[in-house]
Amino acid sequence: MLSNQYKHIECGVAQGVAQLTLNRAEVHNAFDEVMISEMINAIETFASDSQCNMLILRANGKNFSAGADLNWMRKQAKMDVGQNLADAHELAKLMHVLDKFPKPTIALVQGAAFGGALGLICCCDIAIATARASFCLSEVKLGLIPAVISPYVLRAMGNRQSRRFMLTAERFSADVALTHQVVHEINDDLDAAAAPFIAAFNANSPQGMAWVKTLVSRLEDGVIDDATLNFTSEQIARIRVSDEGQEGLNAFFEKRPPAWQTAKSDPQGAQ
Repeated sequence: MLSNQYKHIECGVAQGVAQLTLNRAEVHNAFDEVMISEMINAIETFASDSQCNMLILRANGKNFSAGADLNWMRKQAKMDVGQNLADAHELAKLMHVLDKFPKPTIALVQGAAFGGALGLICCCDIAIATARASFCLSEVKLGLIPAVISPYVLRAMGNRQSRRFMLTAERFSADVALTHQVVHEINDDLDAAAAPFIAAFNANSPQGMAWVKTLVSRLEDGVIDDATLNFTSEQIARIRVSDEGQEGLNAFFEKRPPAWQTAKSDPQGAQ
């Protein structure tokens, strides 16, 4: 099991669903360099695992994550610029590999989600929070800035709201997080809320979902020019003639389930 490798996280795959669980409840799942390294390794492993169809990010205990670990922050304060740069690059890599994960991702959030934890949530495709969850971009209280997570937070919340919450460092509720697109849904039964998304992902083409993530990422700047038209035209042309594209179209016209659904429903396919 993957989980045996790690100190601060738990991991596993069952029926195509990978779970990555933050497991430092005694310190509110605050992350340090060890947890960051473990998360990068687990995410990269799941990305290449044929048994993994999707990834759920969650946490043990009362809180999703309090953000940076205090002892880790003390070490950072004693580092020079070069050491801090290397340290920051690792956190940036974590956000990047989660954001670019080639399969659907779901964040299940309870309790506090502060600082860098908000970045992790914004990197996931779907985020669900309990009604009592709370969020905060608290960095400026410490004389810092939410630099590494800022591209993902700005993308989710928009520039206008990000300015407010990054500058005030105020705590905000799950309802506010829903309004500002940090989370997609509020539900105190996180597993029940995740179930319809898991079912939808299982019904869909793995290749199609991976290509959607690439497509959306490429179009983030909102520019529609000749390069955009050429790229989107090429993408649909290529996927139409791909194996999964052909299988999906043929299955639709022949009124039968596509092969990827059949494979997932086969008990031997989940071994």
